[in-house]
Amino acid sequence: MSPTHTANLDLSAPPVVKTIMRRALVVGVIASVIAVALGFSNPKAFFRGYLVSYMDWLCVCLGSTSILMIRHLTGGGWGMVIRRVLGAAMRTLPLLAVLFLPIAFLSVPKIYPWAMPFDAIQDPRIREHLEHSKFLTSGYLNWSSFVFRAAIYFIIWGLLVYLLTKWSIEQDSPPVRDNSARFKAISGPGLIILAFTVSFAAIDWAMSLDPSWISTIYGLLFVAGMLLAGLCFAVVVERILFNYKPMSLLLSPDFVHDHGKFMLTFIMLWAYFSFSQWLIIWAGNLPEEITWYVRRLNGGWGFVGLFLVIFHFAVPFVILLSRSFKRDVTKLVWVAAWLLFMRYVDLFWIIEPNFSEHFSVTWADLLIPFAMGGLWIAYFCYKLSSLPLLPAYDVYAKQVLEPEHE
Repeated sequence: MSPTHTANLDLSAPPVVKTIMRRALVVGVIASVIAVALGFSNPKAFFRGYLVSYMDWLCVCLGSTSILMIRHLTGGGWGMVIRRVLGAAMRTLPLLAVLFLPIAFLSVPKIYPWAMPFDAIQDPRIREHLEHSKFLTSGYLNWSSFVFRAAIYFIIWGLLVYLLTKWSIEQDSPPVRDNSARFKAISGPGLIILAFTVSFAAIDWAMSLDPSWISTIYGLLFVAGMLLAGLCFAVVVERILFNYKPMSLLLSPDFVHDHGKFMLTFIMLWAYFSFSQWLIIWAGNLPEEITWYVRRLNGGWGFVGLFLVIFHFAVPFVILLSRSFKRDVTKLVWVAAWLLFMRYVDLFWIIEPNFSEHFSVTWADLLIPFAMGGLWIAYFCYKLSSLPLLPAYDVYAKQVLEPEHE
């Protein structure tokens, strides 16, 4: 592609991105101050809500990384037009690494049973399991191993982010570069490694809240959820940017249609993994396995599960069957925004019943998502505004740019 193709088109992020950044930062700082102040009075409730929110925003970051690598493997304008949106979300990993420090150094003895003294564990089933599983607590579930594995996860994720970002920035200045071979070389094994590390992180940070229960599909639930979260976030951002140039010139109905089809695919993938876990445990009917669902189907938690079945799967599934709906970004964004909310509800249903047999919502569950989300969105907007919205000197940028110049 000749540089003249982009000479008259400003590819930088519109000013609204910095406006959102400032407003999000204000919300994040105010909510954080209030949350920390309340956290001193009830640290357990604080860290419960903190963990749910953290896993939610981490899924957006890692889901964006996964979709970006899928685009590098498959190609297509659908991924090129949101490539820098996905890249900006991916580059929030340093902030998430910092936000993990309270989990690693403050929350472990307060919310993880395996790090508590036996007499402090309220659930007799978990206490009995840990008493008879000395190897589990001495060899795997202990603080040093927990932190060491977390460091390994972040190092691996950080390496993927660094390489994908480095090669992408090279395509912002002439000459035209074809880095597709590099991107494919890292994205193929990168997707596999990311799936494994996310699965182990989900086991460490969420499933170990109940160390007496295991599921081989548990990690895949988080993998499917992060893919859906990453794509839905990109759809929301592209809709905001669609009101301004250059996105208003670059985003075509065909690209939006592809995004809608991916959303439908990831919804079905999440439903498949969720139903498979339920079916396998229901068919086995083993006492040590059914406890996870017994807790989540009683005490009011069952209504949350039913809410997820209807509004995380059934309703969005039916809506996204419409071709015309998937091609209209002004309509698709509502489903995307709703599914982002449902991703939080799903994580809430997975994590919170470990702390309460009866359905309850604490102040932390309502406040910390805004505190952490405000800071994360502000950082995301900063990253988004730091690079052009399209790598103009990528040899495949013509998939997006040329229709605009015809």
